[in-house]
Amino acid sequence: MPTTFAPSAASLPTSSSNRALRVAIFGFGTVGRSVARILVESAPAGLELTHIVNRNVARKHVDWIPNSVTWTEDPASVLTDSASSPDIFVELAGGLEPAGELIRKALAAGKSVVTANKKLIAYHGLELESLALAQGTHLLYGAAVAGGIPVIPGLEHGLAGDRVERIEGILNGTCNFILSKMEEGADYSEVLAEAQRLGYAEADPTEDVAGYDARAKLSILMRLALRVQVHPEEIQTCPITDVAAIDFAYARDLKCTIRQVARAERVRGPHNGHLAATVRPMLVPLASPLAWSRGTENMVITTGHYGGDVVFSGHGAGGHPTAVAVVSDLVGLAQGSCRIAIPSAPAKVGTELEVPHYIRFLVNDRPGIVAAIAGSLAKENINLNAILQKPGFPLDRLPFVITVEPCRTSALKRALQEIAQLPALLEAPLDLQILEK
Repeated sequence: MPTTFAPSAASLPTSSSNRALRVAIFGFGTVGRSVARILVESAPAGLELTHIVNRNVARKHVDWIPNSVTWTEDPASVLTDSASSPDIFVELAGGLEPAGELIRKALAAGKSVVTANKKLIAYHGLELESLALAQGTHLLYGAAVAGGIPVIPGLEHGLAGDRVERIEGILNGTCNFILSKMEEGADYSEVLAEAQRLGYAEADPTEDVAGYDARAKLSILMRLALRVQVHPEEIQTCPITDVAAIDFAYARDLKCTIRQVARAERVRGPHNGHLAATVRPMLVPLASPLAWSRGTENMVITTGHYGGDVVFSGHGAGGHPTAVAVVSDLVGLAQGSCRIAIPSAPAKVGTELEVPHYIRFLVNDRPGIVAAIAGSLAKENINLNAILQKPGFPLDRLPFVITVEPCRTSALKRALQEIAQLPALLEAPLDLQILEK
C-alpha cells in the first residue's frame, strides 16, 4: 500500500506559545557540537537547548554551553523527566542502534524527532514515519542526505508539483574527495590515507568507497523524488577502488572526468518501462555540473517532466553545514510547519540502462586482441565508438580503452563475460558507464 506522512502541526507547541520548544541533543560529536553552537549563539526564536546526552559525558563538557543545560549519559531519564522533558529529540549518534531504539521511544513518548541518520531513515524510515503519524508527532530528517544542501526540503516543498523522472548526484564526500584528488594526479592509496587523516574517511572506508553510504541516501531520495520504496540493498553498487590514474588520463582525452554517481530513473519502454538505480564510478563529461563538484562537495540533479533540470549543490559534509540543516528542521517545528505528505509505493528496481560505456583492458599484447573483442561485442549488436591507446607502456602490460555506443547493460555484461576468457587479458576489464550530457 502507498505510504503517506502528514502529522498534525498542532501536536507541538509553537513559538507563539508561552514557552520555547525544549531541545535535547543525543550525540555530542562533530555535528552535535555544531548544532548546540548554533542554538546557543544564534538563539533561534522558539527553541531552547535543555539537554545533551552522550556516553562518557564528563569529557564532553564545554564552557560555552549555558549552565541551565542538563548533561547526562542516560537518554531514558530525559524522556521520563516530566518537569523538564524536551519537546524535540535531535538524534546525531548515527547507525541503526542504539539510535533506532531511542527514536522509537522518543516518538512513543510523544516527542518529535529531528535526525541526520541516513542509514536509519533508509532502512527504517517508513516504520518510523508511521509511528510518528500514530503518535501525532513529527519526524524530520533534512540533514540525512547531502548534509547542508536543502535537497530533501527542496523535493518535499519546491518540487512537489513536478513529476521527477530522474535523479542523479554525488552523495558521498569521501569518494568525491578521493576521485577529485586522483584527477589531479594523486594515487588512490595516498589520497585515502589523507582522507583518513583529515577525518573524511573511516579507518575501514568500505561504506564509502564501495557505494553503500551513497545507496542509502539514494533510496531516501527515490522515495521522495520518484515516490518509490526501494530497499537500499536492492540498489546495485560498484566500488571506486578499481579506478586508476590511467583512467583519468583517458577520461581527459574524452573530455570527461570520473566521479562516483548515484543515479535512479524511470526508463521508458514499450511495456511502460522500468525503474533503474545504481551507485558506481562513471565518466562524467566536463560540461556536466557533476564534473564541477570537487573535494567533499555534494551535488544532486533532478529532472522533472514539467520543470526540467534542477541542481542542488554545496557542502555535503562537515559539522557546520549538516548542523544548519538540522537547525532548519528545528526552526520549522518551532514555527508550526510540518512535512508535506508524499505518497510512495513499493517498487522493483533493476540495472538495465541503454548508455555508452568506457571499457579499459590490460593485456599481454599480441595480434588479434582488438578483433576478438570487437567480435564479442558485435554478437550482442554493440557498436564500437573509439579505440584509445597511450604510448609508453610495456607490451606485456598494455592498457588500452574501447568506448562503445549506447547499449543495454545486460548485453554488454554478456559480451564482457566472453571477452574475459581471452588468454591475453591480465585482469578483468574495467567497465564504466558514460553519463550522457
